[in-house]
This record gives sequence, C-alpha cells and structure tokens, in this order.
Amino acid sequence: MSGKKKDEGLSRRDFMKTIGIAGIASTGLNMGKAEGAPEQADAGKLALPKRKLGKTGAEVSVLALGGGFDTINNQLLLRQSLNWGINFWDTAENYGNGQSEEGYGHFLARNTDGRKDLFLATKLHAGEPEAMTAALDKCLKRLSTDHVDLLHVHGIGDFSEIAEPKPVRQWVSGAKRAGKIKFFGFATHANMEKCLLDASKADWIDVIMFAYSFRLMNSPDMKEAIAACAHKGIGLVAMKTQGGRQVMIESEAELKMTERFLERGFTDKQAKIKVVFENPNIASVCSLMPSLTILSANVAAARDQTSLTRSDFELLEKFAAETHQSYCAGCGRICYEAVGGAAPVSDVMRCLMYYRDYGERELAREVFSGLPGQARAQLTRIDYARAEQACPRKLPISKLMREASEILQKNSRQSSVVG
Repeated sequence: MSGKKKDEGLSRRDFMKTIGIAGIASTGLNMGKAEGAPEQADAGKLALPKRKLGKTGAEVSVLALGGGFDTINNQLLLRQSLNWGINFWDTAENYGNGQSEEGYGHFLARNTDGRKDLFLATKLHAGEPEAMTAALDKCLKRLSTDHVDLLHVHGIGDFSEIAEPKPVRQWVSGAKRAGKIKFFGFATHANMEKCLLDASKADWIDVIMFAYSFRLMNSPDMKEAIAACAHKGIGLVAMKTQGGRQVMIESEAELKMTERFLERGFTDKQAKIKVVFENPNIASVCSLMPSLTILSANVAAARDQTSLTRSDFELLEKFAAETHQSYCAGCGRICYEAVGGAAPVSDVMRCLMYYRDYGERELAREVFSGLPGQARAQLTRIDYARAEQACPRKLPISKLMREASEILQKNSRQSSVVG
C-alpha cells in the first residue's frame, strides 16, 4: 500500500459491523462500499470524487453538505465533513433563523485555514437591491467571511421572478465587482424544468440547485432542460434526490428493489443517490446530513465506484411508476393557478414529504412556518376541486392539505428553512 493508510472509518465492511444491516435499513442511510475507494491523499483527508461546476471552473465534491440543521452544536461534524473531502458547503440566511450560517461562521473563525479549502454557498430571497445588499452583508457577518463562492436566490418558481426588468442581474454584477460573491444562481423546487430551460436562455446564471431524483430524471422535459443548461455551461446541483412521497403506497416493486440492492451491497436509499451520480451533468448532490452516522454513510456512498446496472435502473423506474400517484412532482404552477394563488400547494406537499417520508418532522414544521401566514390560516377553507382535476398525478390535494394543516400547524415555530 506504499505506506499509505486506508480509511477504515468509511469501509463498508466496518460500517456494517458498527451498526448492522438492520440498523442501516431502519435509519434509511445512504451507505456504499468503500473497499475499492482511493487511498487517503494524506492522514485525515479523503479523496472524494470531484466534478467541475459548469462554467465556474470550480471543482466541487460530488456530495455537498446541506446546512439545514444545528451547525452551531455540530462543529465536529463540520470538521469531519471537510476531513472526509466534502469541500462544498451549502446554507441559507434563514436556515434556523440564521443559526446555520452562524455555525459555519464559528467553524471558520476557529479554523481560518479551512476557508481556502471550501466552496461556500448561501441563499437569500430576491428583493430590492438595497434589501439584498443588507441581507448579504448579514450573511457574510454570520459566516465570518468576506465573500461566498456561490449565492443563490431562494425558491424560484418562475425565472421571471429574477429576470430583467427586475434589478437582480444588475445587483449581481455589483456584488461580484465588490468581491462579495464569485458566482450566482438560484434554487428551485417548483416548475423546475421551465426554470432551467428559461435560465439556459439567459447569459448570467452560473449555477442552479434543483429538485431532481429517479422519479424525475426520465421526463423528456427534464432531460431537455438539463441538456440546455449543460450546453450553456450552467453548473447543476441536485437536491431532494430521495424522491420522497407525500402519500404512502405499498409497492411490490419497492420490496424487490430493496432486496436487490441489499444483495448488491447497497441500500435503496444509496441507490437513489447513486443513480443521480450516474448523470455526468450533475456536478454535486446536496444532502442534509445532521449526524456523523449519516455523514459517514453518504461519504461511503459517494466514494463507491460500482455503477448501477440496467436492471437497477429498471427497478427504480418500476417503483416510480407503481407509486406515481403518491408523489408531487413540483409542477407548482398548475395547482397554484387552479386555486387562484390562495395556497402554495407544492410547498405544502414538500413539507408533508419531509414529515412522512424523510422522518424530518421538525424540519417539516420549520419549512411550513415559513410559508405566508394567510395561506397557512386558510389552508383548510380553500376549494381544491379544480387543482385535483388539473393535477397530472391525480393527487388527493384537498385531503393532503387538511392533513398538512393538522400535522404541521402543531408546535410550528416562527422560523423557516427553505432548501
């Protein structure tokens, strides 16, 4: 081994000994084999695969740390993510009411050498130039840095929200000249295909973070949008890659899929990430990793070099087809217009996904509490008949909105986390 130490903490064999296959299945971790992974470049540093982030030229780890958790009290996790090769850290101004940025800032203030190794991204809401400047300055102060490598605008549902004649492009140019940001883009959970396609026709978007999973990747519209962005050199970052469901539907394909992947040494959760890695146009997968267990499992998955087979793809496709009516695909404009703009249905659906399929109940309530108060208050009084008729997946929207109100209004805190 030429004297170099192999990473024992992330080997699949040792990891399984530590928590057991039952533990992996119950926690829903993304765990991969690491026997054939590259050796450490030096003690304490792992070589995760990296890809170029579009025309930015930056090389980022294929796994990005999503900062929507208590980073202040998880400084060891931040250090370990950097040690294990995750150089792409993502956060936002309102993750935990700014506490996520503060946690990153605490780390950077105590580890000044670490900043040069990081590709640091944050997000803020679009607005008037003065407000965006003030918000960015607060972000930088919390992050203990004079610049971010990437700034995203939050939750775009239509590219027109930031396109000219809006002043965002001019503001971005000024922020770049001032050295406060290097690159700019936006994050989108709704109407993703149209957002990407419209952005590809512009010439000032560097990066886009968007919801993307095995459920969406075979859509002709999604394929066209990704190809258009790749052609223009726009860096693409995938999120929500597990394709969680709002409605639980039993599926024979799911059982077969789980058994198949376990036989191959994967969990189904890991396979759902790996299938995204298979797309060379996706530079990185942004994942919420609030514990060292999940972090180590995802790093192992990212380092695993085993490619999925055609049969693996077919199992995922069959599962997606069998549970088609359980998943909101984020075509938010359809239901939003059907209810006359009275409720952000797709955003509420995302909260249900966090709560039910991801098991992130507190996160679900935080996201829900960040939605407009009037919309939350009248959620159960809206007539969703037209939305249900228009929904391509025929989701029982009225029933789901009532359930969301009942589940998510409880103990909902006045903070927001919009990834």
